Amino acid sequence: MNQNISLELRGVSKFFGPVIANNKVDLTVYKGEILAILGENGCGKTTLMNMISGIYYPDEGQIFVGGDEAVIRSPQDAFRYKIGMIHQHFKLVDVFTAAENITMGVKDGKKYSLKAVNDKVFDLCKRYGFHIDPRKKIHEMSVSEKQTVEILKVLYRGADILILDEPTAVLTPQETDKLFQVLRKMREDGKSILIITHKLHEVMSISDRVAVLRKGEHIATVETADTNEAALTEMMVGKKVSLNIDRPEPENPTPRLEVKGLTLSDEDGRKILDDITFTANAGEILGIAGIAGSGQKELLESIAGLQKLNAGEVFYLHPESGVPENLKGKSPVQIRDLGVRLSFVPEDRLGMGLVGNMDIVDNMMLRSYKKGHFMFLDRKKPKKLAEEIIESLEVSTPGVSTPVRRLSGGNVQKVLVGREISSAPTVLMAAYPVRGLDINSSYTIYNLLTKQKQKGVAVIFVGEDLDVLLELCDRIMVICGGKVTGICDGRSITKEEVGLLMTKDDRKKKAKEGGESDEQGEKQSKE
Repeated sequence: MNQNISLELRGVSKFFGPVIANNKVDLTVYKGEILAILGENGCGKTTLMNMISGIYYPDEGQIFVGGDEAVIRSPQDAFRYKIGMIHQHFKLVDVFTAAENITMGVKDGKKYSLKAVNDKVFDLCKRYGFHIDPRKKIHEMSVSEKQTVEILKVLYRGADILILDEPTAVLTPQETDKLFQVLRKMREDGKSILIITHKLHEVMSISDRVAVLRKGEHIATVETADTNEAALTEMMVGKKVSLNIDRPEPENPTPRLEVKGLTLSDEDGRKILDDITFTANAGEILGIAGIAGSGQKELLESIAGLQKLNAGEVFYLHPESGVPENLKGKSPVQIRDLGVRLSFVPEDRLGMGLVGNMDIVDNMMLRSYKKGHFMFLDRKKPKKLAEEIIESLEVSTPGVSTPVRRLSGGNVQKVLVGREISSAPTVLMAAYPVRGLDINSSYTIYNLLTKQKQKGVAVIFVGEDLDVLLELCDRIMVICGGKVTGICDGRSITKEEVGLLMTKDDRKKKAKEGGESDEQGEKQSKE
């Protein structure tokens, strides 16, 4: 590794009122290295990266780029220091082409030339191994293609220091491997790369060193070759944590939910779900795998009564009698009263399920407000539930009376998932329940789902991490483009096999299109 210092932080601190986000952080990044940033939710990882990329300005401390002190007050300042950040949630204009997004906001004093843009993009693609058509519109792209455009945006602006926030969260194993190949080529080219991630196996695979943050402070930076997952977790949490997911054999699994021929179309008539059929059994965890946008969200919302189906039936089999009851046409409230719970954790956590201005206790009471018959509501039980969730899930909050909007995203998520699990469901649908959570909190959620399974609950789990799906789930249903491409035994299928099923319908088509796009793009670039 080249030991020339590319970026250095000395005593950097950031405060939000009485909250200390970062406290006197010292950090060194070398030229030609990949540095992973690890830490629990709320430890200050993103805040620290936001200071480097110009979104926040440090309250204390100094930042040095290439040995010289840098004053970074905006993302434009960061670009002048050749620093670029690729955010987890893409910031692209869907109706624009890749080239238009890549050059948006670039002020180089030169006359805009599509040929010059395409030439430069193709040079970058060839140099680092990207595959992208600059003329393709964003709304026509896969998730991995959109991420490629985001990376090309910062490279086009000449970035030598790249920050990636959860870059593999929505990628298949094959797409992750391709991304890592590109990052290694960038490292060889002398780029400095910082990655925020919660996936320890990826940290061990891609990084040269690992910096660990805990409660806003820099605990240590270690050589990846000299550590392991258990040691990193202990540094993050401050105590030993078991990284094993317990998966007991299902006991007397019986059908609880039968979905037959579920079909859903959008306003333009495009099929989002196409003839989905499966059974969820009581006493097991059914995992759902698929590339982001394959219909997972809409499937769970359809079962919960939040989507109007074009065709198909959803039958709930009563635990006592086994008599099927059709959920189609029932309201979400009617479905919930039967014991079907949807715990969906979207990007906008406060937009679905929780009210930001209400405190934690009031959010516990949301499900029961409509049942109140008196002027004064009983807050004792909701308060006790809130305290139990805060303790069991280690929610970082000053107290139960704190408005939910003041909590970090990960802690908001814990409150939402904890409330849904505590409602004693017979069917629990959890979509991305650990998205953005640190490793310790994630394993707490996995164990809670397993406990629900052991209580005879039919658990449907939509996850992004295939390693977790393979460890946690009894069966895995794979969806690609709104269709079921396979239902497999979670104990015997491999990650690579699941990855292929995730792209089964269109991988040949995409491969062909990719080849044609490269040829056509190069031809147009030369014209």
